[in-house]
Amino acid sequence: MNRERTLSRDVVATQIPSGDKQTLPAQSRVFIHQTLGGAYTVQTDFGLFRIDGKDVDAIGEQVADTSVAAATLSDGAPDPEAIWAQLRQVFDPEIPVNIVDLGLVYSMDVAKLEDQTPAGYRVNVAMTLTAPGCGMGPAIAEDAKSKILLVPGVGDADVRITWDPPWNQQMISEEGKMKLGLI
Repeated sequence: MNRERTLSRDVVATQIPSGDKQTLPAQSRVFIHQTLGGAYTVQTDFGLFRIDGKDVDAIGEQVADTSVAAATLSDGAPDPEAIWAQLRQVFDPEIPVNIVDLGLVYSMDVAKLEDQTPAGYRVNVAMTLTAPGCGMGPAIAEDAKSKILLVPGVGDADVRITWDPPWNQQMISEEGKMKLGLI
């Protein structure tokens, strides 16, 4: 794979690690560092940026199919396993392990939305980050929310960042530790 590309059009990207949005102009040269969860982490002359999956055509890549197979329970509620699968597609752009295996997701629950017709469900997620100063937190939380909203039956999602309890490396799953070379 050719890791160096030239942007075919302007792209709004997220600067790493600040989380600030910035427009990368057409004809900018980028070097692809990683491709995880449909997003691309690229390096420019001005630092690292995350390009969302919906914009990867600008670097000559195919936009990924983000549809989720019908995954509802008999009562129409979203299948929790489908939600967890979506959360496993969310990555910190600096770490090649998803937020579930990193141990960043503390809880996920599904509640019926009574005021919607047809009735939908709200997914509430509590998560943390590896460091309190991480500017990418809002971008990671928004990525999680957008992926959860793709699950059939989900009408709303709230992804809340918390610092209690503080994250530590013991929270990383065995699979995550293997990917990071910690075991």
